[in-house]
Amino acid sequence: MGKLLAVGSMAFDAIETPFGKTDKILGGAAPYIGLAASQFDIDIAVVSVVGEDFPEKYLSMLRDRNIDLSAVEIVKGGKTFFWSGKYHNDLNSRDTIETQLNVLGDFTPVVPEHYKDADVVMLGNLHPNTQLSVIEQMEKKPKLIVLDTMNFWMNNTWDELMTVISRVDIITINDEEARQLTNEYSLVKAAQKIRQMGPEYIVIKKGEHGALLFHEDNVFFAPALPLEEVFDPTGAGDTFAGAFSGYIAATRDVSFHNMKNAVIYGSNLASFCVEKFGTERMQKLSKDEIQKRLLQFKELTQFEIELT
Repeated sequence: MGKLLAVGSMAFDAIETPFGKTDKILGGAAPYIGLAASQFDIDIAVVSVVGEDFPEKYLSMLRDRNIDLSAVEIVKGGKTFFWSGKYHNDLNSRDTIETQLNVLGDFTPVVPEHYKDADVVMLGNLHPNTQLSVIEQMEKKPKLIVLDTMNFWMNNTWDELMTVISRVDIITINDEEARQLTNEYSLVKAAQKIRQMGPEYIVIKKGEHGALLFHEDNVFFAPALPLEEVFDPTGAGDTFAGAFSGYIAATRDVSFHNMKNAVIYGSNLASFCVEKFGTERMQKLSKDEIQKRLLQFKELTQFEIELT
């Protein structure tokens, strides 16, 4: 059975979209990554930190999905990371209303001994030095190290980010971040520049317009499934990353051909995530629903053409 080690924040989110708003609900990269990856037949551990205010019901829910939480630090007397935001009408842009780092501000990840040989390491969106410390704790080189990052780190920790990028096999970022990282508007040119920084594979996420996978001269495009209802895009990128890395860990195949399948699985599970607020939809997702929607992806992308 493949092993996946995921590092990321565990948080409280307060979200407002054109379709409603929530009080504090489960958020952070790690729950989304874990819930998506747990759909595959793998061993998965999450490395994170929470405060004493973090409800046991959330931890129990993740453990019930066979997610190892032994490396989740619970800081006595501490408060859990909190983020609140409001999405614009197009759901592609949002305003951050409040961010409280709390215990995440002093987070020092500790990789469990029995996951230091993990096949895949998924580095969720955190400070680059935190991500680097996880890489350096691994006892043998994983088959794949996947990095997620964002423009905040590009603006504030450029040198540290470049160090981490040089150590990973694949980076997943959105189109705006790819352009900022490279100063290239063309995503093809942006991917070429990112590859020179270190990663062999580049995934550029385009939200409701799908995702692109680049490797050497090869390009693969996976569409996003047109949905009747989109309530909350929070966590969709983390869900994509969790499904992508979970599929690779399960198959233990890091070829470009297999990564194309991983991108489809990532897009598939992300399409469920946006249908409810927070992690609600991912908590109730069934294997049958996943398989049915995979068939929809197949119908969406498969065609025959006669060349003349």
